Amino acid sequence: MVQHSTGPLAGLLVADFSRILAGPYATMLLADLGAQVIKVESPGGDDTRTWMPPTRDGASTYYLGINRNKRSVALDLRKPDDLAAAQELARRADVLIENFRPGGLARFGLDYDTVTATNDKIVYASISGFGTGAGKDFPGYDLMVQAISGLMSLTGDPDGSPYRAGISVFDVMAGLHASIGILAALHHRGDTGRGQHVEVNLLSSALSGLVNHSSGYVAGGTVPFRMGNAHPSLFPYEPLPTADGELIVIAGNDGQFRKLCQVLDLPGLPDDPRFGRNQDRTANREQLRPLLVERLAKRTKDEWFRDLLAAGVPCAPINTIDGGVALAEELGLDPVVTVGDVPGVRNPITFSDTPARYELPPPGLDEHGEEIRAWLKN
Repeated sequence: MVQHSTGPLAGLLVADFSRILAGPYATMLLADLGAQVIKVESPGGDDTRTWMPPTRDGASTYYLGINRNKRSVALDLRKPDDLAAAQELARRADVLIENFRPGGLARFGLDYDTVTATNDKIVYASISGFGTGAGKDFPGYDLMVQAISGLMSLTGDPDGSPYRAGISVFDVMAGLHASIGILAALHHRGDTGRGQHVEVNLLSSALSGLVNHSSGYVAGGTVPFRMGNAHPSLFPYEPLPTADGELIVIAGNDGQFRKLCQVLDLPGLPDDPRFGRNQDRTANREQLRPLLVERLAKRTKDEWFRDLLAAGVPCAPINTIDGGVALAEELGLDPVVTVGDVPGVRNPITFSDTPARYELPPPGLDEHGEEIRAWLKN
């Protein structure tokens, strides 16, 4: 059943025992890059198959968005034949990825110690919500982690309620961290011939992903707070009103601020001691904001967007997702790929010699089950 694919990971066999988002996202990235991914599902299927609307031809677009380039086999691990197939798949695999609760696969003989007894070259990746210690029994839902990590305390209006991010941001981060860990472990295996256990948890991914905010606390003792769309360390770095709506305006350094002032016809501001340096602008943002808003109100956001970008000032309209896709198309990024008859978002990585592949649409439940079971018996 081994398939001859292309891509930088061609020849790798990935046993995907994960479900929902973090694991399937990681394995789709690996599959796009040429790995052969076998998606092992329970007879009920990945939970995201039922997460709808929206749908395409009756299938959940949530599921479709993170499962292309895979083959599906449904295995009931409580049944001896299916369990034997799962164990044989683990014995043959280069990579196994799972996101059961820590220890949850031990009763099936699919835990790291048992699998490595027959396959010491395997890179075994585990994704959990809160690690294998005192948090091992916590359910690993992204929204829990957004709340516990502090992200929600940073999101929303200063005087309003905390908000979650619009996507399951830490599931995605954990998936990316798992992919990085797997690739690093594969490199190590190439040098030593030995696999290893790669562990990722959502809370650790969250604390790493909070970057300047977590650093501000652990290195500076500062607990950040909600600022709406404002930035604690930069100004301007937020939406500002124009004649017909808001425009993101950014001055990431003193040179960009000077260019902004040139376009706005405010030539004296960069030399004003209140605004000359970033730390001055940040400290005096309440004095500077109305000066910028007064000028921006004289023209539309599209007019300012064109002129500010031309002058080298970072700025952006606040689009809905259709606008984001449209701009990516206009810029020649070709954001949409169609595999079979299922459109999806292109893998974001490009390679000069080994491009990503788009060969298999997201599989139906157990679509390749007969073929995979027969292969595992040989």
